[in-house]
Amino acid sequence: MKIITTFLLVVFLSAGLNLLAQVAVNDDGSGPDSSAMLDVNCLNRGFLFPRLTTVQISGMENPANGLMVYNTDSSDFFGFNGNKWIAIWNNGDTLADWYCGNPITYEGKSYGTVQIGDKCWLAENLNVGSAIKGEGDQANNLVIEKYCFDDDESNCDTYGGLYQWDEMMKYQEGFSNQGICPLGWHLPTDAEWQALKDHLSLFGANTEGGQMKETGTSHWDSPNTSASNSSGFTGLGAGYRTDNEELIFTELKLSGRFWSISSAPIAANTYYYWKLYYNDGSFNKFSYNEEGGFSVRCIKNN
Repeated sequence: MKIITTFLLVVFLSAGLNLLAQVAVNDDGSGPDSSAMLDVNCLNRGFLFPRLTTVQISGMENPANGLMVYNTDSSDFFGFNGNKWIAIWNNGDTLADWYCGNPITYEGKSYGTVQIGDKCWLAENLNVGSAIKGEGDQANNLVIEKYCFDDDESNCDTYGGLYQWDEMMKYQEGFSNQGICPLGWHLPTDAEWQALKDHLSLFGANTEGGQMKETGTSHWDSPNTSASNSSGFTGLGAGYRTDNEELIFTELKLSGRFWSISSAPIAANTYYYWKLYYNDGSFNKFSYNEEGGFSVRCIKNN
């Protein structure tokens, strides 16, 4: 009886239909309390609320009065009172408005953000997924996979993961620009990379890359030409995974390469990317085989 009741509940909820009777979900097969439309009763399990970040909660459209969620950033429950989100545990605090410059949390990792022109960018390379050896291709197996330079996971911690084109796109047959980015964020298009460069060119032509590179030589080789990081982009010399079986990883501290998405390849299995380089202050577009493993940045949806 318990299994059937639970199955019917899932079917009704999945179909978006209104339940016309009281429902009990429990271990002992008992009926619902007369005062409850939904009676969940169990001695060794709890009721799990939807778990969202501050960005996701504040981005919800038209939340219902009385809606409740769990905020993974503040580790507190929040309820919507028809006007604002109120914390249940933390003395009735209201949900702070999120703005670019605040961090976001994605898959348990916190990422800085930065406003550059009219776009909000991650200020760090994406580092999500399970590390695999660079000698094999990333697979369409419903698990996000990443390369770490020289197969050393500490390099992912420092420089972020390296992703092949299809993995970054999550193997979507149709064009979708979210890919492996967090909900509410997307992969940058070629036009968006160009707009970033055009904006930075207002502060110095041919120094756009320097304005994007972290200063010093901790994550770049000398001379790290023109590096000022005045944009706050904090580009690192993450290197890349090649499509050459004899040279799997190369250019650590020499280059930072970022995929640029498009709806179709520019040639067979070939896509654009944008590059920062240790001895060049510019920021320019090139192309590479989709089997290459490059860094990934995300942009917040407007």
